[in-house]
Amino acid sequence: MTKHANAEAELGQALRKQLQALLDGGQAHATFDEAVKDFPAKLRGVVPEGLPYSGWQILEHIRITQKDILDFSSNTDGSYKELKWPEEYWPKSAEPKNDAAWEQSIAQIRDDRKAFEKLLKSADDAELVAPFAWGDGQNLLRQALLLADHDAYHLGELIVVRRLVGAWKK
Repeated sequence: MTKHANAEAELGQALRKQLQALLDGGQAHATFDEAVKDFPAKLRGVVPEGLPYSGWQILEHIRITQKDILDFSSNTDGSYKELKWPEEYWPKSAEPKNDAAWEQSIAQIRDDRKAFEKLLKSADDAELVAPFAWGDGQNLLRQALLLADHDAYHLGELIVVRRLVGAWKK
């Protein structure tokens, strides 16, 4: 392997390591698990004064959007269906139907994150930056950065909601 090729391989590995750390969170803010841990059931549907969403709505928005990013990024069979903004990205109800719905949303977020991370790990360096055939210039690197940025933003909102309803002790 040439010195140049070796440097490119190292860059690809370093980039994947940093993307994984960015997706995991916790470097500059709370992680997903910290943000949802022990959120009292009776407060999940409360919309604090001056804010447009409850903790439940933010959690579901994270789930829906992450699933959309995963579906778009793995659209090799052409089955991706674009969601309508904003109505299909936000739940209408401020409250989850029950505790199981809350837990199911958290589990789905974790499962979809693992599936997205698998896409990242299975793509070679060229596939990471190659535009998707089905998009308008998007690539897997861009989607990973979009996902991390989106989640960090809304996890911050979730923590603000938790602070305002008295359910954040950090």
